[in-house]
Amino acid sequence: MAKQGETAQRILAIAQRMIQSQGYNGFSFRDIAAEIGIKSASVHYHFPSKGDLGAAVAARYAARFVAWLERIVTEGRDARHRLILYVGLFRAAMVEDGRMCLCGMLGAEADALPPEVLAEARQFFTRNVAWLANVFESGAADATLTFTGPAEDHARLVLAALEGALVFARVNGEPAAFDRIAETALARYTG
Repeated sequence: MAKQGETAQRILAIAQRMIQSQGYNGFSFRDIAAEIGIKSASVHYHFPSKGDLGAAVAARYAARFVAWLERIVTEGRDARHRLILYVGLFRAAMVEDGRMCLCGMLGAEADALPPEVLAEARQFFTRNVAWLANVFESGAADATLTFTGPAEDHARLVLAALEGALVFARVNGEPAAFDRIAETALARYTG
């Protein structure tokens, strides 16, 4: 696995940006090396294969995302508020960074990903669905969210709506479209 020195961290950051803007198959080790000003062999030193690099980027992204989810639990007053804060995570990727959700980009390329990268992307979605299902169950208990059927189904629907809203906004060059789509999705649960 990767040695987590300063160079490795720079490689991870650049690879993340490239995946979020160009996709996993849209860059090479040479591209990363050129941006840092090192030889591509140095990238291979830290990450022997592109699959190793992609998996490390996805794992790091997911860990940071999970940290934000934990913050939302402590900051969110109730389930409805947690759901609104969750939408904000996706909005921030688009508005502040001008990028897509990393694992959403990886998901779009699922058939062309190495198994270790695909496994990390799947784990991201699994964690998010579980977290959202918990929010929905809490919302049913505190009467801040209304829905029928399994909480997991609604969790998947919200996650898919947000990922799709990012794609729609990006393709159309219309960040406000993300907000309209997200608001429509949430209105279904928040009345």
